[in-house]
Amino acid sequence: MRTTLVPGSPVATARATLPRRLLAPEPGWAESTDVVVVGSGVAGLTCALHLREAGLHVTVVTKDTVDDGSTRWAQGGIAAVLDPLDTPEAHAADTLTAGVGLSDPAAVDVLVREGPVRVRELMRWGAVFDRYPDGELMLTREGGHRARRVVHAGGDATGAEVQRVLHESVRRDPWIRLIEHALVLDLMRGADGSACGVTLHVLGEGTEDGVGAILARAVVLASGGMGQVYAATTNPLVSTGDGVALALRAGAAVTDLEFVQFHPTSLFLNSAAGPKPLPGAGSAGVAGSDQRALITEALRGEGALLVDDDGKRFMVGQHELAELAPRDVVAKGIHRSMLASGADHVWLDARQVPDLTARFPTITAFCLAAGVDPTADLIPVAPAAHYASGGVRTSLAGGTTIPGLYACGEVACTGVHGANRLASNSLLEGLVFARRIAEQIATGLPPQCDPVPSTVDGWVAAADVRQPLQQVMTRGAGVLRSAASLRATTEALQELAVPADRVNTASWEATNLLTVAAALVAAATLREETRGCHWREDHPTAAPEWLGHLLPSLIEDGWLIESWEALA
Repeated sequence: MRTTLVPGSPVATARATLPRRLLAPEPGWAESTDVVVVGSGVAGLTCALHLREAGLHVTVVTKDTVDDGSTRWAQGGIAAVLDPLDTPEAHAADTLTAGVGLSDPAAVDVLVREGPVRVRELMRWGAVFDRYPDGELMLTREGGHRARRVVHAGGDATGAEVQRVLHESVRRDPWIRLIEHALVLDLMRGADGSACGVTLHVLGEGTEDGVGAILARAVVLASGGMGQVYAATTNPLVSTGDGVALALRAGAAVTDLEFVQFHPTSLFLNSAAGPKPLPGAGSAGVAGSDQRALITEALRGEGALLVDDDGKRFMVGQHELAELAPRDVVAKGIHRSMLASGADHVWLDARQVPDLTARFPTITAFCLAAGVDPTADLIPVAPAAHYASGGVRTSLAGGTTIPGLYACGEVACTGVHGANRLASNSLLEGLVFARRIAEQIATGLPPQCDPVPSTVDGWVAAADVRQPLQQVMTRGAGVLRSAASLRATTEALQELAVPADRVNTASWEATNLLTVAAALVAAATLREETRGCHWREDHPTAAPEWLGHLLPSLIEDGWLIESWEALA
């Protein structure tokens, strides 16, 4: 069954129209490559390396510097079956449980069976994971996992180690061209509708305004998430949903945007003091942004406990795994505790964790910088936007509904995560599906085709809508949602969707945030149930009639509509 909502229905008419192309100067320069990869995290760099193994020329474009994406901030690790006593079936079962009925079993099977090979490959490339003195991998356990299957590096610096290895490998290859400080704008398409490159803005490149084009025989989106749509997030400043917004404007299928995972335990700092970007997180000059330090659930895996202001463990009795329940369960438990007490955070008691400082040096440093000694003090924590389970829909080979356009990593919806991502499956997904995309592309690329000029009028939102957008999204479409809160958010977004005259990087980013925010809220409004990380207080249980996917799309006049696709 497939039901389409069209303009004229009560829900659709309440939504703002959105641009189908970003307003930008015509490209003043151009270059060609075999494949252009958008993004330089685990998915993008892994894909680039495998494409080079196939003998293809690759251009990697990244919005800031190579290392400024989400990958390096990943603390917990990579989940994979590396213990002889563990099984792919057990890993799959935990992943499907976390996905609450919406994960694609075929995609999950690919992940858990190919994952160990990809992790060992990463080790061959030079990744150093933590081991016991006898050389055995030191595996830990995180929320939703019923076995110790998470590898980590430097205690809680796994992402940094993965990024280091991939970056060094890419730098050594002269046939991988890296273009930093490049914001990709829109997809270029040939006469047959296939992807044939991207337009982008590169600081200081070519003409004075820096807008150019990269022609390619295939385009891979690996641009990361959209956590900056919220006021408090563990995502870096660059995570503004650029890839999903580009895909929506191009007409590619996008799905499951309502399922935004809020990490239960980010380090809470008094918001009255203003945003506190993490050390090395980039510019602090973006109004309204607040990248919070993530307190990995591996800490809970080693014995840390969640308590309220009275020192009571509130997760006991809410789930059989208590503090190690899936992330959506823990985030909801924390939120309920905060609502009941009126507090703006709860506490994580890690004082009994063995060798805390040595085992979790990154977290210790973040806490000490905030005036908290985790070996002696309780750590103030609260949920923060962390991961987008939805994104650009892909096949098992990473292909999208547009020929020649691929997606992997957080920007993609491979079907693995369903309604809620299982802890430490994200880096694994990037490794596995990046390799699959490279294998698919290596089977043969079409000749380079010429892009067809767009006939669509573009526009951009004002750069200063970013902060109010983040605030209204946090209030009305955050951890807890309702028809009333989502209606208010929709109306607020509609007021923000006003074309601006000035075109610059900030306005392009704001427009992308507006686009993904509107699509997210539209889906969250329609999904009248609580499932995974989508929590509707007015529909507190999961409903079997909502076993399916909502797919937003932009039609010719810029209306955002939603299509319903029930599970077979």
